[in-house]
Amino acid sequence: MQHDFYLAWRYLRHNKARSLILIVCLGVIIALPLALHRVLDEAERRMSARAEATPLLVGARGSAADLVLNALYFTESPAFIGMGEVDRIAATGWADPLPVYARFRVRGLPLVGVTMDYFEFRDLALAEGDLPALLGDCVLGAEAGRRLRLAPGDTLPTTPENVFDLAGVHPLKLNVTGILAKTHTPDDQAVFVDLQTAWVIEGLGHGHETNPRAGRADSPFAPASGDGVAYTEITPDNLASFHFHGDPAGFPISAVIAVPRDARASALLRGRYLDDDARTQIVRPSEVTRSLLQNIFRIGALFDAILLPLGIAALLMTVLVFALSLRLRQREIETIHLIGCSPMTVIRLVAAEIVLIACSAGALGWVLLQAVGVGAAEFVRHFVIA
Repeated sequence: MQHDFYLAWRYLRHNKARSLILIVCLGVIIALPLALHRVLDEAERRMSARAEATPLLVGARGSAADLVLNALYFTESPAFIGMGEVDRIAATGWADPLPVYARFRVRGLPLVGVTMDYFEFRDLALAEGDLPALLGDCVLGAEAGRRLRLAPGDTLPTTPENVFDLAGVHPLKLNVTGILAKTHTPDDQAVFVDLQTAWVIEGLGHGHETNPRAGRADSPFAPASGDGVAYTEITPDNLASFHFHGDPAGFPISAVIAVPRDARASALLRGRYLDDDARTQIVRPSEVTRSLLQNIFRIGALFDAILLPLGIAALLMTVLVFALSLRLRQREIETIHLIGCSPMTVIRLVAAEIVLIACSAGALGWVLLQAVGVGAAEFVRHFVIA
């Protein structure tokens, strides 16, 4: 048997191209379905963990999935609610409300308006610098800081919603005060500001330029300009002049994270949102995420159904390659017979080649699976969660 494997090994080495093609094809076929399920398992684990850490969400009535994705992953929000909803939840005494306003993007990254309680709720620690303390300050997630190549003390102009709207609100020049430590969550890719700063970006608040000759506040704050781009900048000199017009209860937010005191408070608060005609809804992110994951697993089952016939076709092709190879090696087989070997010897040689190729393909599949296991978390963050 040892000699059979030696001769088979020498034959495979002599035909390197054919052997490598067979090994790679079989290795990928073995690894592909297992790698797919490993990625799905990682996506389920990460999405479930963030949803389980968020007890309740209140937002505009409509798609519960859109509400959860916006509040947890900072995707585009289809509708907004008023800040008065925060006061309504706080007035019940059953839960602590944490408003989230994820509407804008800056250089492709989500710009999220939150209160200081959000950082404590998500256990977001600072890697360097400080949390936002003044109007116009921002703190960057770890990945946002790396991609934008900014550090505390730098500035970050926001991106106008419509570059063709010349009469619209000018970009706001944000002051970067800190970089958050990496958490491997969507918070890593966000730029956080306080709610008031987010409302200034939206144009709900503005400052007034002080005319030193008149000694009083002049007409609305004029944007500064630099490098040919006009923007609004909040400085210690004009900070006190910034103010908002209108009822703060009507200022927009995209969702409210409600953290109930206990199970009874959670049930009572959910009871406040049973009216189907109300403009707001309350959802459990864990339940919504579970429903989303069920759809993802249906896609996984669909992939399995597609991969099964592909795998069978690939195996049949492999059998065909071996059959054609045996026909091409007819003279070689006749030589083996002429030197006194039995037909069983030929069968043993072919079997040894198949075993060596199968073992090599299995080893390659294992290596591919390990590589997917190492990169699955990053893949999920970039292509599933982000």
